[in-house]
Amino acid sequence: MAKLPISCFIISKNEADRVGRTIRSVIEWVDEVIVIDSESSDDTVSVAQKEGAHVIVNPWPGFGQQKRFGEDQCRNDWLLNLDSDEVVTPDLRRQVQELFGKGVPTFVAYGMPICLVYPGATKPRYLARDHWCVRLYDRTQVRFRDSSVHDSVVTDGHQVGKLDAPLHHFSIRSFDDMRRKLDRRMWISMQHTGTLSPLRLAPRLLTEFPMHFFKYYIVRRHITGGLRGLRYARLQGWYRFLRIYRMMRANGRPQDYPQPSPCEPDELWKSCDVHRR
Repeated sequence: MAKLPISCFIISKNEADRVGRTIRSVIEWVDEVIVIDSESSDDTVSVAQKEGAHVIVNPWPGFGQQKRFGEDQCRNDWLLNLDSDEVVTPDLRRQVQELFGKGVPTFVAYGMPICLVYPGATKPRYLARDHWCVRLYDRTQVRFRDSSVHDSVVTDGHQVGKLDAPLHHFSIRSFDDMRRKLDRRMWISMQHTGTLSPLRLAPRLLTEFPMHFFKYYIVRRHITGGLRGLRYARLQGWYRFLRIYRMMRANGRPQDYPQPSPCEPDELWKSCDVHRR
């Protein structure tokens, strides 16, 4: 089958152990694969090149800015964005091929489910329901948000199509890795929240953990993940509680927020403004 007129671009930073799998899931059926690397210190660049991707090194400017830079490097207007820990499933590939096999797609952007795969697993848990994000789109109509924190495609004023097949998200290498990422993510969130009164924060100490535990364990169905699902939901709730606790200890002043535990820049949690089903 002829390759589709789609450019797939991937942002990376020290992803030598994962980026190859991501590239292999698309290299045979999209017109080009471009990896935007943020000065990796491992073999990410050589692995990506070996898999057939074109690599461009660009110092990290922020989530949205890096993805907008990636958009500008592509030769096609239809773009598929992937993170370097995501894999296009065969079913999703077929749906995209069928979409373009009918001619010009009906909508200017398409969203799809993104299903988390636990450390050590090869596929998502039963009835996985994590995120839904726009990742396939026409850049002449919509683009990524110009934001240092959020990397979502802005689709205001446009109808968005839905693809049912998922991306598989190998987001965490281990639960220790998850702790480091959440610690860093919560610190970034604190820095962008601004000053809040401790009186406004105090009630949230009682609600933050149970609310987010319920969100992940029940609403996002980690209850079907057994002990790993329980552990995942507990960590999500704990670090959101810890975020509020740290903000209270600093009297709600961003300049006094404690620094996160040491971690590499590539361990930043890949944030995404998501549309919930």
